[in-house]
Formats: sequence, C-alpha cells, structure tokens
Amino acid sequence: MKARNLIRFGAGLSLLLACLAFLATACKTTPPVDWNSRVGTYTFDQAVKELGPPDKYAHLTNGTSVAEWVRHSNTGLSFGFGTGVGGSHSAVGIGQTVTTSPDDKFLRLVFGPDNKLLSWTKNY
Repeated sequence: MKARNLIRFGAGLSLLLACLAFLATACKTTPPVDWNSRVGTYTFDQAVKELGPPDKYAHLTNGTSVAEWVRHSNTGLSFGFGTGVGGSHSAVGIGQTVTTSPDDKFLRLVFGPDNKLLSWTKNY
C-alpha cells in the first residue's frame, strides 16, 4: 500500500516538474534587437534572412538603399460603386481600395552602397 502511494507521489511530482519546466521555457521572450550595435556591420542580406523580404524598398541614386518592414498594419478597406455612360458605351464598376494607416508600425533600415547598415528608425 505504501509503495503504491510512493509511486503515485513520484509520478505526480514528475508531472509537476515537467509542467514547470515547460512553462519556464514557454514564457521566455527574445530580447529586443540592439540596432545601434549592428550599424556598420549588419548587411541587407542578413536583414532579409532575419526579417523576410521588406514590404517597401527603394534604391537611391547615391547608392544607398532604404528598406521598410511593416510590423503591424491597420489597413483601411473601402468599397465604391459607380456607373458611367460615354458615347456608345456604358459601364458599371465596383471597386475596392486597401490603404495603409498612419498608425502602422514599421522598421526602416538604410543601407550604404556596400550593403551595410547606415542607420535605422522604428515607430514602435
């Protein structure tokens, strides 16, 4: 009888410890990126590997590149309906427009001609 209770206690204790270990690892968050330490060494290729393709990208005439990743988007969706008559043609149309919000959260990275990080900004 005592052996059975001891086995139950051991099994319960093992389950409790496993749950605590899972919670301890599941609650870990990754530390925020120190972008200042990456200036001068971080490349565009590394950014694409880490963040995925940028949502916006521009290559400037001075050789620098600006890439922007949208981290959170509050898109606005609007619908329109219109009719038109012109000459021998008439038309009916339904449209949809998706716009970005000024509240979008983004990370903007500027890379030099050597594809190394020159500066960064974010609004979150």
